[in-house]
Amino acid sequence: MRGGRGNEGWRAVLGGNVLWLSLVSLLNDAASEMIYPLLPYFLVGSLGAGPAFLGLIEGVAESTASFLKLGSGWLSDRVRHRKPLVFWGYTIATFARPLIGLVSAPWHVLAVRFADRMGKGMRSAPRDALLAESVPASRRGLAFGFHRAADHAGAVIGPLLASGLLLFAHERLRWVFLLAVIPGMLSLLVIGLKVREPARAAPATAAGTSSGESLGRRIRTGYRGPLGTFLLVLVVFTLGNATDAFLLLRAQDLGVPLALIPLLWAAHHVSKMIWNVPGGLTADRLGPQRAIVAGWCVYALTYAAFAFATRAWHAWALFLGYGLFYGLTEAPEKALIAQLAPAARRGAAFGAYHFSIGIAALPASVIFGAVWATWSARAALLIGGSLALLAALLLVLLVRGPAAEPAACAGATGRTRAVRSDRAPNLRGHGIRQSEDRAGRAAQRPVRGDPEPDAGRGEHRDRGSGHDEHGPAAPAAGRAGRLQCVAHCRDRARLRVGAGAGRVLR
Repeated sequence: MRGGRGNEGWRAVLGGNVLWLSLVSLLNDAASEMIYPLLPYFLVGSLGAGPAFLGLIEGVAESTASFLKLGSGWLSDRVRHRKPLVFWGYTIATFARPLIGLVSAPWHVLAVRFADRMGKGMRSAPRDALLAESVPASRRGLAFGFHRAADHAGAVIGPLLASGLLLFAHERLRWVFLLAVIPGMLSLLVIGLKVREPARAAPATAAGTSSGESLGRRIRTGYRGPLGTFLLVLVVFTLGNATDAFLLLRAQDLGVPLALIPLLWAAHHVSKMIWNVPGGLTADRLGPQRAIVAGWCVYALTYAAFAFATRAWHAWALFLGYGLFYGLTEAPEKALIAQLAPAARRGAAFGAYHFSIGIAALPASVIFGAVWATWSARAALLIGGSLALLAALLLVLLVRGPAAEPAACAGATGRTRAVRSDRAPNLRGHGIRQSEDRAGRAAQRPVRGDPEPDAGRGEHRDRGSGHDEHGPAAPAAGRAGRLQCVAHCRDRARLRVGAGAGRVLR
């Protein structure tokens, strides 16, 4: 049975929207990474910009796009259609990005990067909400991990394509930038032909939740409670997490030749790709918070090592190890957002998540570049690592999110389940295996302390624990699934079993 449930979970992840959105990210990132690792050299070497301007470009582009991420998430909740926003976001990026091949001044690059990040801002929150709604709650970490692994696979393919084109084009960077439009156009075909809107019930309107809420109210609501605390801690971490373009400059300082920079970047993304799925599984099994704390500690150690590195092979080793940080944070952060956010506000929650990261990116990259130029690369790297350690400590002390959800509860399918007597002393000796009909009758009778169903969604919210783990992949569980979830909640709060077990049996 356990192996069968695991196979079902993998099939849910490897099919449908998760598969096609992962392929879209692979193609889009291949196009993006044909340009990104070459951009620092192009700015500094060809256009005459300095490290501070590089930080300004990345910071302004990411922070401005963050406002679109916030608005697009709210809009996808309100209109209840996420695919159009995803499609047009990828379209803007696909046709804006190659224009870097036509620029003649540093501020032109700023304008192109701004348009590219606008496209990302439009698509990111709706896409993440679409992924969260396409799989059972207990498999969200795995789904996001698989998606990020595909994204990083594209980031491996992109630099390899760039290196091959540079060899044939005699290091004509502009030709490489222009040809990046091809994989981007392929990603648009996949979205148009394969990605589907999952069926979603009308959102609950209880507890002040309304699908017609204004953007301002959703922002205020999003920054309250555990979700808001986590986002504020995330801002602290992001202030020390400047663009990775600085690490590429650091690699050049350590002696890595320009011709090998795309290969170094590709090797880094191979490491990311390898670690993303294990990181998502870690979030599903141990809880996303533990994975995030571990990832931020890895980040601090890596930045400290970059600060004291002295040789070219140090850069190669550190870029490979740096992928572990991404594996332990990218998918777990999104899984935690999906757990903490009400279903009716999930798009807005992902928008707030991306907004929080992006709004801190401007000061992070600008300050990092200024410290680098004024004092040294070592000082900038040590400051970034220290902020990561501070954020990890704050996450442990301040954020109390929901526990990791067992697959048996979130992935309920309506099949009959045996109640284990060793977990419920009041039921010992009965050898109970209820039929689906009897399970339905028992679930209909209210039991004091049992989870209450969210209106119109077949979901359950555990009062007092913030438990909301039954996404749209689970409503088919019906009444038998509801009874099974009671068993899970009993393990978490035994006092409720004593009050209600006898009534369930009647």
